[in-house]
Amino acid sequence: MSGFGKEKETESNDQTTPFVSDSEIIQDIEYAKKLREWINDDDFFFKMKKGFSAKRDGFDCYKWHDICDGKGKTLVIIKTKDNYIFGGFTEVGFTKDKSKYSRLHTFPQDFIRDSNAFIFSLRNDKGDRKPEKFPIKNTKETKAIFYNKDWGTYFGEADFSLNSNLQPGYSNFGATYNLPNGIIQGSKEAKSYLAGSYYKWVVDELETHFI
Repeated sequence: MSGFGKEKETESNDQTTPFVSDSEIIQDIEYAKKLREWINDDDFFFKMKKGFSAKRDGFDCYKWHDICDGKGKTLVIIKTKDNYIFGGFTEVGFTKDKSKYSRLHTFPQDFIRDSNAFIFSLRNDKGDRKPEKFPIKNTKETKAIFYNKDWGTYFGEADFSLNSNLQPGYSNFGATYNLPNGIIQGSKEAKSYLAGSYYKWVVDELETHFI
């Protein structure tokens, strides 16, 4: 099976890839191409397998952990009720090591290192934002993702995070991952950049894909 991203492949082939047909959120082929570019894998469209869908599997962090823990390279994609689309990628994945489980929120013991992790934004509510990737800060590589069995997806120091019901969401974007040029950490613009607000944004769908 040949990888996509090669000159001999056509746009029509891209349109029918398993990744695009399997994702309810990523229906724009240009968004899919951006994800492939950022993850830097020509076979991305065929390797990615959707493991979790909140609409299908339930808005429950324990179900999310049951399906997503220990899978290695993991892509998380969120669509909010206001039509923001964003997410994160980790090469390490969310650990299944029970020594990492915490019901006491013992920071920073449950942070996981990943120098290649990143956050991305694909769409804002108006649909006029260009897709962009935000690598982890060099000084924050030890806090790429946070693992806690009682929480859902958690990137960085709550750059974006979901509670036990996988909503509402919270975003302190810029704490661990680089911000867009010109945006100041801690500002209202930074906190609302990914999902439109600082907290209590509502998840319409959460997908988690594995390579």
